Amino acid sequence: MSQNTRYSGYTHIVFDTPAPHVLRLTLDKPETVNSLDALGHREIAEVWKEIDTDPDVSAVILRGAGRGFSAGGDFEMIQEMLDHHDARARVWREARDLVYNIIDCSKPIVSAIHGPAVGAGLVAALLADISIAANNAKIVDGHTRLGVAAGDHAAIIWPLLCGMAKAKYYLLLCDPLTGQKAEEIGLVSLAVDEAELQDKALEVAVRLAAGSPSAIRWTKYALNNWLRQAGPIFDTSLALEMLGFGGPDAREGLQSHRERRKPVFPQSSPF
Repeated sequence: MSQNTRYSGYTHIVFDTPAPHVLRLTLDKPETVNSLDALGHREIAEVWKEIDTDPDVSAVILRGAGRGFSAGGDFEMIQEMLDHHDARARVWREARDLVYNIIDCSKPIVSAIHGPAVGAGLVAALLADISIAANNAKIVDGHTRLGVAAGDHAAIIWPLLCGMAKAKYYLLLCDPLTGQKAEEIGLVSLAVDEAELQDKALEVAVRLAAGSPSAIRWTKYALNNWLRQAGPIFDTSLALEMLGFGGPDAREGLQSHRERRKPVFPQSSPF
């Protein structure tokens, strides 16, 4: 295993090379289950452009340190979005870039999902070309529980992966899925025992790195046209999510998370 110095400027992601031409990214804030503050959110959005142009990388692994993959955006970043238009505009751009930068990254990406996987971390996990989850992983899209539209990746890919009926069920109700259940409905590529997860992700990445670069990258590009075709759907969902952060439901959603209680949303609405 070797360290990769090209990415030394990142503070929330640790990089190493566990096999030739395989770059491994580890979300590295284990004390908060790899939650993403404003800087971490920007880094996970931007890193894919640099990977795309790195001639030494043929395959990528994305994982989380500690007991989970990622808890998503931290409360401070969400509070800033509630309070400031400029913060919502900044996060809108980063959230848009995160999705499109992963779609456009030519290198095949493997995600290794264990423990909780939520928010921007879940975006990267499910948009990865091959997603591998621990059987006991906990996958949750919690947007409507927070009081905003499911906008940061769900509309562009969940219906394609698991069908519209399942997508609506889990996105509207915010029910969690285990990795095993996610594999059953097609939301992830593969589910394995947690003890096997990292080895399996490395095995798959090594196989990708040993394959024909042009064949694999061009196949990814062609398949991702399904996602590019859904770009307007994603753009609408993300805009509506950001609109929601300016309203009272998101404030109640965040407060209820902080107080560890169920949210109480007003039942009368002009929408």
